Amino acid sequence: MKLLVVEDEVQLADALSEILKRNMYSVDTAYNGIDGLDNALTGVYDCIILDIMLPGMNGLEVLSNLRAEKINTPVLLLTARSEVEDKINGLDCGADDYLTKPFVTGELLARVRAMTRRKGEILDDGKMDFNGLQLNKNTCALSWQGSDVKLSLKEYQIMELLIANPKQILPKERIIEKIWGYESDVEYNNIEVYISFLRKKLTSISAPVQIKTARGIGYSLE
Repeated sequence: MKLLVVEDEVQLADALSEILKRNMYSVDTAYNGIDGLDNALTGVYDCIILDIMLPGMNGLEVLSNLRAEKINTPVLLLTARSEVEDKINGLDCGADDYLTKPFVTGELLARVRAMTRRKGEILDDGKMDFNGLQLNKNTCALSWQGSDVKLSLKEYQIMELLIANPKQILPKERIIEKIWGYESDVEYNNIEVYISFLRKKLTSISAPVQIKTARGIGYSLE
């Protein structure tokens, strides 16, 4: 799952990024509103954590521009403004949730989970399920009927993306954007290597699930 953090306090932004990465999220960071909007308009993110007081363009302007462009990515406003009127204004601009600074890390993570909770995505117990095949966020393991195998970070992120989009062909370009970032110079053969690793691990636990190749397009989980 890919997140965008837009926060001008560099130390806080970097700390947030590290916390989210330790919780198995793929994270991009922007330190001003203009760069934040430019990133967010790509539509590749599953959730955006957005400060209000930003240089270049404030967070509410970023949010308004996103909604005007029909980008419906869930947005969590993270700000020092705690007045009720500020919260109402932020929510009316299109935010999905609002968290004031200082905040507790556990609450931030819980709010992110709540905003990104969709069919096929991470459930309350930290697991994703595809016809009995389970991906455990807490242990970074893939399981089938009592057998499990550990995944590397990139393997986990690719499998998470496949399970979140069951029976859909995911283009290689989208996988790169989601896992490595839309400005990445990663080549298609990098994906092919990780797909090969995942296929071997699925076989090792005897899971009746296949990662199928749509030649010249991408991959699907069936």
